[in-house]
Order: sequence, then structure tokens, then C-alpha cells
Amino acid sequence: MPRKPPTIQADAVTRLWLHRQGFSAPRGSVALSRAALVNHLARTGALQLDSVNVVDRAHYLTLWSRFGPYDRKQLDRWVYDEGLAYEYWGHEASILPIAHLPIGLRRMRGFPPERWSESSWWQRFNASASSKRRVLGRLRKEGPLESADFERRPSEKPPLHFSAYPKEDKRALQVLWHAGRVAVRRRRHFRRVYDLAERVYPTVEPVRTTALEDSWLLIGLKGNGVASERHLVNYWTGPSPTADLRKRIIARNMKAKRVVKVDVNGLEGTFYALPEDLDLLRDAPEAHGTTLICPFDSLLWQRQRAEDLLGFRYRIEIYVPPTKRIYGYYVLPIMHNGRMVGRLDPKLHRTTAELEIKTIHIEPGFQPDAAFKTGFSSALESLATFLGASKIRTPTGWTIL
Repeated sequence: MPRKPPTIQADAVTRLWLHRQGFSAPRGSVALSRAALVNHLARTGALQLDSVNVVDRAHYLTLWSRFGPYDRKQLDRWVYDEGLAYEYWGHEASILPIAHLPIGLRRMRGFPPERWSESSWWQRFNASASSKRRVLGRLRKEGPLESADFERRPSEKPPLHFSAYPKEDKRALQVLWHAGRVAVRRRRHFRRVYDLAERVYPTVEPVRTTALEDSWLLIGLKGNGVASERHLVNYWTGPSPTADLRKRIIARNMKAKRVVKVDVNGLEGTFYALPEDLDLLRDAPEAHGTTLICPFDSLLWQRQRAEDLLGFRYRIEIYVPPTKRIYGYYVLPIMHNGRMVGRLDPKLHRTTAELEIKTIHIEPGFQPDAAFKTGFSSALESLATFLGASKIRTPTGWTIL
């Protein structure tokens, strides 16, 4: 007779999740170091990259939420000069631990996916063989280049109805990056600088296709602790398996005893865990401290999970028309002692060195006390320091500071 899955409490699931995401200890309790960076990437899987810079780049802000102010240039040196990590697809475009490169290489070898062969979008976006040869030839001869170094050729016409498409050689760079022929050597003012992959990546062998598929589950559980299939979808998207494939992945990993099934008291559905995490569920510490969370933080990659475990519904409103926004353009959730207690909409005015907080919303049912006020004030001051802002402007009538 099969053993009955162990039953665990939802609050233990949440504690383990926040611990894995790096929120057990107050912000700044541990300084960002090489080891801390590698540990963060190993636990969460990746740092998402995003171009929005209304406050700071997503990967910088994500690390500040946990470590407090640090030297961005030092982080860049660890990633691009020392090779502790590399850029590829983890959850969207991401910074990934170099230990995951064999997984990335297998995805590269299989790009583009076979199902794209009949896609009209792919037929329009994909660059010609001559464009790819031209790009590779220039990189081989000239060394690292940005996409801006490739101009639209006089004979090149944008695809019909797609005049906003990048020039062909830029598309070739993107396709070649996904396929593992070129790699990101460094960032210059956040612009990618590309080079031939063999000049950037260390020599390692790719994993088997099944290991790439399994990474969806194993990296997802590593970053989340106990999770249902629903809570893992869209967390790690290095592979994005179909529903049928997800079930096969779960089944074979359970058969191999790499994953176990658990019941979560108070939550519907089947949940899974890494066997070594079952003991940690009893010992996972309560989260402490007050910090602000980047919209692209790994904690929020799976928004349904945040809703189920934290009772916090979050949507990024960047692309919502201003009149239809509820909370603001670039809203940072406020976390206090492991609970989402509010949101604020900040903007950094770089010319005046001012951090403007446009709006602050406190979640229903939360009553700010002295500890929260102290922690929230400290978080804002820390963020201002990290951003180089000498002033903080809060909304009229806001007296918490």
C-alpha cells in the first residue's frame, strides 16, 4: 500500500519559501559577496533582467531588497569578468549561476523549438543565413560588439506590417544568442555587448534533454520549497513544458525519488517537495525585517503563489493606461516580517537626486505600529542611499516618516 503523503501546515510552506528567497533575515544582515551572490542564484535560480529604469534596473534592486546598498560595479565584475554567472533565459532574460550552464547549453542546442517551424511570427522574425554569417564574421574579426554597431543595410526592408522590427543583423544577434552561438560579454550602460560564445562560456558538456526538462521542476522547487504544479508554472521558464510534459516530468522524478508528494493543510491541490526539504519545514525561521520588493523579483514570478500563500494580489501596471492603474506605474510591495503590508510607487529624479514616493497604500487589515514605522523609514532611507538620492519626497499627508 502506498504511503500516505505527509501533511504540513501552510505557514511552514510560507516560511520555507521566504527563507529560500532570502527574506528570513532583515535586509543588510548579510553583505553581498561572491559567496552570497552564488548562494542567491543557486537558491532562486536566476536574477531577472529588465530595461525599466524608473528606480533602478531589476537585478540591482532585487539584490538590494536582501543585502542593502552595495557596489554595482563589483557585482558586474563578479558576473562578467570573473564569470560567476552568465546571461541567458531562466525566467525571461536573466543572470544565471554558471553551474547551470550545462542546462542552458542543452536549451541552446534545441533552439528554435520544433513547434516554431510553422509559426508565421518566427518566419518573420528569424534572420537569414547570410545575416547570421555576417554577424559571426564581424564578431570573429572585430571582437565584442553591440547591436548598435550593426546598421540596417540599404537593401533591407522591414517585414510587411512589422516596420518596428529590429534591423536584421540585430535580430540575428538575438537568434544567435538563444542558439548559443554568441554570448553576452558584458553590459555597457545596460546595453548588451556580444561576443562569440566560445570566448565567453567555459567548456562544459550540455545535459541530456530530460535533465533540461527536469530543471523546470527541480529548480522551481529549489527556489520555492513546497509547491504545486500550478505554483511552478512560469517560475522557471528555461524550459516551458506543456501540461502533458509537466505531468511526465513530475511522475519520473517521483519515481526516481528526487521529489516527494505532500499535502498542505488549508490549500487545495497536490504539492511537491525535494526530500531534503521535509526536515527544513520544521526549522525554517520566521521572516523578520522590512524591505521593498522589485516588481521583477523572483518572489513574484509566480503571482498565484503570492496570492495563495501571502494573500497578496499583485499585477505590474507599467503597460496599463494611466487612467486604469490602481496603484501606480512601478509599484514596489512592502514586506514586513514576512507579510505583504503595503505598496508604494517610487520614481528616482536623477538630475535633482530626489527619490519621489508618488503614492503609498497600506493593505486592508494592517495597522502600522512603531516597529513597522521604524522599519519602513529605514527601508526608504536605505533605498535612497543605494540610488544616490539625497532627498526623499513622500505624498502629502503621509506622516509615517
